[in-house]
Amino acid sequence: MGGRGSAQDGSAKPLRVGDPAPDFALPFATKDSVGAEKLQLSALFGKEKIVLAFYPADWSGGCTKEMCAMRDNFSDLATLDAVVLPISGDYEYSHHEWAKFHNLPFRMLADHSHTVSRMYNSFNQDSGFDNRTVYVIDKQGKIAYIDPKYTVRDMNSFEKLKEALKGLN
Repeated sequence: MGGRGSAQDGSAKPLRVGDPAPDFALPFATKDSVGAEKLQLSALFGKEKIVLAFYPADWSGGCTKEMCAMRDNFSDLATLDAVVLPISGDYEYSHHEWAKFHNLPFRMLADHSHTVSRMYNSFNQDSGFDNRTVYVIDKQGKIAYIDPKYTVRDMNSFEKLKEALKGLN
């Protein structure tokens, strides 16, 4: 899951730091409920920094490790004025149960058609899953940081993410 493979299917041009973040609206769930409305990314612009964390699948070992590491360091991210938005192709009902089981404090976004992961060049056409990719979007709605090979093997990727967030206003 989440192997590198081909990240694009030709439907999106590569995104770069400084580009406007493509807007979207997706259903979501939290540990407490399944959202009744969709989350609109642009509604967060101007309010806080955004960490889009694409991951392959709920309930898998690597993804559980990634989200639990973000959960365990949630206060560090919050002090950096950042909101974490995990995204996978799982349905919001799976997100809800997974978030509840692991006490994840995030709005888990459900991109079952992989439309958003394709927009962000995070979909792996070969595996049918999202690659583990992290984007930071600044308060102006521009991409400020991209880690196309975010890893959970150690804390290096997470530390780089924190440094990127510290460098933003």
